[in-house]
Amino acid sequence: MLERFTRRHFAKAAGSLALGASTSLADMDRAQSAPANPTNARNRSFPKDFVWGTATSAYQIEGAVDEDGRGPSIWDRYAHTPGKIRDHSNADRAADHYHRYKEDVQLMMALGVTAYRFSIAWPRVFPEGNGAANPKGLDFYNRLIDELLANGIEPFATLYHWDLPQALQDRVGGWQSRDTSKAFGDYAGYVAQHLTDRVRNVFTINESATFIDFGYGSGPVEMAPGVKLPQAGLNQVRHHVVLGHGPAVQAIRASGRAGTKVGPAENIVACVPAVETPQNIRASEIATREMNGGYLTVMLEGKYTDAFLAYAGKDAPKYTSEDLKIISSPVDFVGINVYMPQHYVVATDDAHGFALVPFPASFPHMASDWLRIGPEAMYWAPRNLAKVWNVDNIYISENGTSATDRPAADGRIHDLDRIMYLRNYLTQLQRATSEGVPVRGYFQWSLMDNFEWPDGFEKRFGLYHVDFDTQRRTPKLSAEFYRQLIAMNALV
Repeated sequence: MLERFTRRHFAKAAGSLALGASTSLADMDRAQSAPANPTNARNRSFPKDFVWGTATSAYQIEGAVDEDGRGPSIWDRYAHTPGKIRDHSNADRAADHYHRYKEDVQLMMALGVTAYRFSIAWPRVFPEGNGAANPKGLDFYNRLIDELLANGIEPFATLYHWDLPQALQDRVGGWQSRDTSKAFGDYAGYVAQHLTDRVRNVFTINESATFIDFGYGSGPVEMAPGVKLPQAGLNQVRHHVVLGHGPAVQAIRASGRAGTKVGPAENIVACVPAVETPQNIRASEIATREMNGGYLTVMLEGKYTDAFLAYAGKDAPKYTSEDLKIISSPVDFVGINVYMPQHYVVATDDAHGFALVPFPASFPHMASDWLRIGPEAMYWAPRNLAKVWNVDNIYISENGTSATDRPAADGRIHDLDRIMYLRNYLTQLQRATSEGVPVRGYFQWSLMDNFEWPDGFEKRFGLYHVDFDTQRRTPKLSAEFYRQLIAMNALV
């Protein structure tokens, strides 16, 4: 998402936990009646064995930033720098998931999810970024994975969700250096060797575009490490990040258990035809390839597009043909994070073949002003991904929204705006799967409220409300919506 700041600009019921939730999902369930029209529900269903999950990231929920040998990350330093976080908070404690993970797995059980996407904190495993590993850091993820599997939940691990070891930033400038790409590959191989006996699906890097543009960007810098680079430096960082993805894929193949599947989780630039005519649909396909030229295109094609290089000009990244081979190491799936349409497009008669339609000031948005409401992105993003690059295994690795989420007098959270958002987006996802677009699963963002990067704790994306003073978890009405949807495997 290149407009302003993205959110990265940036089987017990819940009530049975010792969390003090005022209303459990089981209580909600007893108040529900059967669907009025089961036949219609079947017509609105998702494929058999569709994966329903939820997602989080390490820095946003774990806390325990200085326990069991974890080293500092760039976000630890950034969040403690005065003026960087809007509510002056940090994630030293966050949602205390490090100590409450068993309770949080029960929150997942109450939802009925079959999968959980979490990230591994690189500085927990390698406090210095490389060199000697920290066994206690990996022990936490061993415990979490075992707890998930004991409760019938499939773990999907993400290797990098923005928490670069500060030591690498200090020594080599982080992703400004090829050394970090190599260190990431080494880290990936170590994790694969120790965890893929139980983790069958691994995402490499989450949302390259977001943490690069807002962490190293030549424009507004609102993310860690907070380095403002000229355009040439920014493009070189882009290259080093995708170069990190390639060695990670190769390391997982070499060190992981046979059959381990791997792919990226990218914030695809969703290009939607403004009007669904054949000409505009073709324009959206062309735009999808070009507007993702710095990330997905080079990962999936092994080359930067001519338009990308022409636009970069003298600021184009420096690379070798061997780099491109490594970057395009074959993947088993592609994860895409879909929150909104980045662009609406129309066809043109010029050499580009498409034009971007400007957003009017009145375009609707959610509680986060960057999060424009465009449910059709959930159809066109995976549809174009499959069409342009012949991808046959797609996961929606993130989708969700911030909402106002103020508890009512009785303590309940009636987040109808989130339900509206999810229902409309999932209607478009069902449209895609019913037409044969190969989406295999969906991970709702997020399981619980968390530290929302530069917004701190001001913006809430969770299905469970978290009181960050008491760490009490309370299911929102959207949790019941998602639970019912999973139970029926159909829109509700």
